[in-house]
Order: sequence, then C-alpha cells, then structure tokens
Amino acid sequence: MQKGSIRVQTENIFPIIKKFLYSEHDIFLRELVSNAVDANQKLKTLSSIGEAKGELGDLKIVIRIDKDQKTLTISDTGLGMTAEEIDKYLNQVAFSGAEEFLEKYKGQNEANIIGHFGLGFYSSFMVSDKVEVFSRSYKEGSTAVRWECDGSPEFILEEVEKETRGTDIVLHLNAESQEFLEAYRVQSVLEKFCRFLPVPIFFEEKQINNPTPAWTKKPSELTAEDYQNFYKELYPFGEPPLFWIHLNVDYPFNLTGILYFPKIKQSYEVQKDKIQLYCNQVFVTDEVKDIVPEFLMLMHGVIDSPDIPLNVSRSYLQGDPNVKKINAHITKKVADKLEEIFKNDRRQFEEKWESLGLFVKYGMMTDDKFLEKANKFHIMQASPNPSEGGASGDAGERNLFYTLEEYRNKTEALQKNKDGKLVILYATDPVQQDAYIQQALAKGYVVVKLDTIIDNGFINQMEMKWENVQFTRVDSDIIDNIIDKQEGGDSVLSKEDETKLKDLFTLQVPDLHVSVEVKGLSAEAPPVVATRPEFMRRMKEMAAMQGGMGAFYANMPDEVTLTVNGNHAIYKNVLAEAEKDKQEKLVHNLADLALLSQGLLKGNSLTSFINRTVELMN
Repeated sequence: MQKGSIRVQTENIFPIIKKFLYSEHDIFLRELVSNAVDANQKLKTLSSIGEAKGELGDLKIVIRIDKDQKTLTISDTGLGMTAEEIDKYLNQVAFSGAEEFLEKYKGQNEANIIGHFGLGFYSSFMVSDKVEVFSRSYKEGSTAVRWECDGSPEFILEEVEKETRGTDIVLHLNAESQEFLEAYRVQSVLEKFCRFLPVPIFFEEKQINNPTPAWTKKPSELTAEDYQNFYKELYPFGEPPLFWIHLNVDYPFNLTGILYFPKIKQSYEVQKDKIQLYCNQVFVTDEVKDIVPEFLMLMHGVIDSPDIPLNVSRSYLQGDPNVKKINAHITKKVADKLEEIFKNDRRQFEEKWESLGLFVKYGMMTDDKFLEKANKFHIMQASPNPSEGGASGDAGERNLFYTLEEYRNKTEALQKNKDGKLVILYATDPVQQDAYIQQALAKGYVVVKLDTIIDNGFINQMEMKWENVQFTRVDSDIIDNIIDKQEGGDSVLSKEDETKLKDLFTLQVPDLHVSVEVKGLSAEAPPVVATRPEFMRRMKEMAAMQGGMGAFYANMPDEVTLTVNGNHAIYKNVLAEAEKDKQEKLVHNLADLALLSQGLLKGNSLTSFINRTVELMN
C-alpha cells in the first residue's frame, strides 16, 4: 500500500488557469477590482479593531490606461502587502488571502469580503504578457516591493520606492487584448460588473459606481421616490414600475435585494431587462432561473446573496439547498406583498391587474404553494351589466372584479350546471363577442374577460386545480343551453318545415365544418346563432400556440354549429318565398350573418355576402 500527496506541476497549471479558469474574457477586471475592494475593506476592519494605526485617508480604487506603454493599471489605497505576504499570496496558487483573513478575524465585518478561492488574481494572465505588482503595506516601517511574472512559474520580487499605502497592479496587455486600451471598452466592463461595489471606483477621473445602492439600505430608510430612482438607475429607459418588494433576510440565509413588477403589454416579448444577481455587490449574472421562480422571471431588479453557491469563477450557479430555500422565500414574499396590496388598496390592485395578472396566473399554473395564496387575490374582470347600473363605454363606471369566491357567491344560483359545477362564462374578445355577452347578461349571468396570451393554458389548469369549476366561452353554445345544456323549447314550425329549414341551412362553407340544428328559442333571440364547441375550439387554440405538429391540428377546419331559431318570425316569410333561388339567398345571408358574428366570414365568402345583400335589396 502506498500513500502520498498529489503533486501539481506549476508549468502545467498556469496555462490551464489562463485558458479555462473563467468563461468570459473580460472577467479579469471584475476579479482584480474585487480584490482591490477587499484590500480596502480589510483595512477598514483592522482600523476598527485598532490593529491599523493612523488615518485611513481616502479609500478608493483608480483604474488607468496607458496606451503608449500598453498597460492597464488597477490601484487601491487598501492595506497593501509586504514581501512575505506577496510570497505567500501570489507565489502560492489558490492560497486565498481572504479566507485566511476571515479565519483570523472571524466575526469582524466578514460579510463584506468578496474573494474566497485565491485564484482571481491569476485571471490577469488571461490578457497579459506580463504582470507587475507594486505594493506597500499599512504596517509601520514596511518597505514597498515589486513583483513581476510573465505567466511562467518564474517571478521577480524586489524592494522599490512607493510613497503611498496600497497596491498597484500593472497589466502589460498581450496582442489579443488590446481592446482593453480603449476607454469605452473598460468603461463598459466596469459598468457591468462594478457599478455597485462598496468602495468608490474612479476611471477617467470620474467615479463610475454607486457604493450604497438602495438594496443595501433598510426599507425604513427609503421612500417611494428612492425606490423609483433606483429603478431608473437600473433601467434608464424603462417605464415606472407598478410595485416593488424589498428583500432583507439574514436567517437561515443572507439575502437582500429589490424586485420590481414592471408594466407588461399583452403583446409580450422576451424582456431585455432581467433580474441581476450580485454577491457582496459584485455582479455575477442575469441568468437567475434557479434562484427566482420561473413565473417571476418577468420581474426586474436585484438580488444579492453571499450564500448562493458559485463555482470558482462566480459565473455559474451550482445546485444547493440554499438556492431552493431562497427560491421558496422569494415566492412567499411576492405572494404576501400582492395579498397586502389587494387588502389595503384593492382599487389600485384592480387598476394594475392587466400587468399583474400575467405574473399571478403564470404562478398559479406552475407553483401550487403560490396558488394557495393567490386564490385570495386572483381577480377576474366582468363585463358591465346595464341592468346593474353599468353600460359598455361608460367612462365613469367602475369595472367590476371578482375573486373566485366572490364570483361563486354572485353566480352559483344561476350558473351551476347539471353536474354541480360552477360555470364561469368568459369572453376572449368582448367587442367581437358582444352579442353573446349581451344575451348572457340579459339572463343574469356574469361574463368575465380572459384575453391574455396565457389564458388558454390558465383555464385548462384551473379546471383541474379548482374544485367543481368549468370555464365556458360565452359564444360556445346558444344562451339557453350554455349552462345546463338543456334542450330548447318547442318550435312553432312543423316537423316538415323544420326539416326544410335544416336542409336549406346545410351549407358547404370553405374551411369550416358546419352542423345545423333547429330549436325553438325565444322569439326575441336571433334567427340563427353560430357557436363553436368549447372543447374543440380550445384544443385548436392550444395547438396553434405549440407549433410543430400542433400547427397541423390548428389548421384543421373549425367546428361550427348553426342553431336555427324555429320560433323567429322571419321564417314565415322565408318558407313562404315561392322563388327558390331567392329563398336560398335569404337563408344563406342569415347563416353568413351568424358566421360574421363569430369572425368566421372572411375572404371570398365575405365578398359574396356583401354582393348578395346588395342584390336582395334591389
């Protein structure tokens, strides 16, 4: 049996670090600036406990470009390093000065220390032919030193003159990295990764960061204007947000941040403004799908947590129980906030439902814990009923919204079907479906608007998750049958006349599969009603959204039922018409009117209808 230690050849490890350590080429600047931040934060800690004597002075970081020398320099005024410390921290790969500091000064401002892996410095060799380090320690009597390395295992360490405390890292940029001699390029990297670091950062004689962003403060210290201004800072061209949620957790994990509900248009497109993930105010990524619940990915804002586990480059999230806990916490906070707004200011909640509804419905579909809470504040907007004091187009009318419980209490007596299910009547296009809505309202029914891009899926999900609930579109059947599917009353027509009418209405309509029935509806009902069966129509709409094979089903002919009202007075004249051609044209027009109400009369069929109408009027 043999025991021993694995040997690492430095000749081999440097090329690996240079090539594979970081997934993004420009990350070296984030790592070096983060190290500079740590140097300043460590000095503040030592000063607070009396180990660092004297005035701290102006703690800052300065980045400079020298195009003539082809160098990029990162300077800090932090605690600096002695020759012994440089030998320990720079000449030992993966020795973390931050980890050593945290261990030695446990409990002393440790949350503000960024580095942990001891590899960030070596990212400088990704862009450099040579790296120089000039450093002078805060310790009394210390001598400034210079360290130099060209990316090989060989280095130079010597004493030099340096008047000020701190460290200068000078990168002699290689031929492939000359882009970092351009101010705009460096500026963009700094704005991406360093805009909220807790130490002032100067570039081109201007401070480029906000060291105390809103999420680092207590909610009690911020006004509504502060939250709105921070949103503008994050998204300068975005519309003002609807609401926001301030995250501030210190147990069982550390989490801070601010999440905003943006305004969302019905023609929703993938948002370019995403939630940003930070670790101790260092930007990590805007890909947060593991941390933030899927249904909240449309939100904007910032999350900062030192407890989110990252790989060595901080570029990718790793699986961890803390991530699940944070995910669940964010879900709960969002649900609690929405419930609070709903209870305290329902009017405001209703006014913003058009944008909020997308979040809420998506969450109810995908997260059962959120569903439990959302049942209390999910609302449905009803079409105004003139008999109850409302009228379409009345600008002064307050729109009516119902929770599921409120809708059930309002409609259960009238809208329960023969199977004991509550039938929620809905419209997807209130203008197009107005005739059907008005018929439903005349019966005392309540019709709600469900017209968003996710409502088809939402309806299917809620029929499974809500007990004894069925959704039925208001134009899916004649009004007398839409709830209980009961047969209509007796027709005044004879069986012979009913058969004749049915034969006359049996049309060959392009791209439609039409069935005809004759029923005895009320004399006030339309002469013909076109309906699209709920199940088939819903399946076609879902197939259309899926693409691929779904497109095949989506393009199949629409199923349409023409219900002929045998009790309408117009049929006495139609049946009495002696001229067969005119009789068929009259029936054809009546059928086309019904199809037109459903938006199913298009192209040549619509042109023929217009021409036929003009002909009949002559």
